[in-house]
Amino acid sequence: MIKRLTIILALACVLMGCGEYNKVMKSTDLEYKYAYAKKAFENKRYAQAYTILSELVPIFRGTPNAEESLYLLGMSYYENKDYINSGAQFKIYYQRYPRGQYAELARFYSGYGFYLDSPESQLDQTETLRAMEELQAFLDYFPTSDKASIAQSALFELQDKLVLKELQNATLYYNLGNYMGNNYESAVITAQNAIKEYPYSKYKEELEMLVLRSRFKEASESVPEKKVERFRTVIDEYYSFINDFPDSKMRKEADNIFKIASKHVNAD
Repeated sequence: MIKRLTIILALACVLMGCGEYNKVMKSTDLEYKYAYAKKAFENKRYAQAYTILSELVPIFRGTPNAEESLYLLGMSYYENKDYINSGAQFKIYYQRYPRGQYAELARFYSGYGFYLDSPESQLDQTETLRAMEELQAFLDYFPTSDKASIAQSALFELQDKLVLKELQNATLYYNLGNYMGNNYESAVITAQNAIKEYPYSKYKEELEMLVLRSRFKEASESVPEKKVERFRTVIDEYYSFINDFPDSKMRKEADNIFKIASKHVNAD
């Protein structure tokens, strides 16, 4: 009986809330609407908040409520996990109010929203690049912000996602081998470009090992007149790898590659 009564009261509250919301939507009292939108935001009714605020923001421009209402519109979208629209509103905010009360937060949440919306590494990384751009701008403008460490961590994670995509691309080239051309060279170029652009990535060890493997396979499958020269390149890549990662879990594989390459070079 008590449980049933609780459900009835909850439903009544919802219906009353919807009734008031419908009343607000029909009202021409802008202050009443704005007060309701802020209350809806506080009560986590974000869809109601951004629906009302999207109507009020253009009307409020040039008024005392303009700045706060625009920021709240962005936050309503953000809290509702609509990061595309939140990012758009935050960008309008910090461009319109570069020194505004919420400029720091608008820049942070703009970038962090795109970070949360960033897809898996194998998918298109447009949103990842946008997130990196926004987060880097936030750090440039507010380097001492108490959210700087969060932004920096997110930025590193996004960079690693881009590197992982390049590692996956390089691995694909490696697996293709000599199919319709020298894909080992493409694997090397892709991996080396990723290392050059992001030298501190957590995937650097795997990228360097892939370069070594690719050089080794390229040399092994070469015509006789190119083998010795290419195995010398393998040895160079081996020393580069063990210099950077002397205790690598892949050291045994690297040492084995070196032994085979050395036999070919010394036999010449």
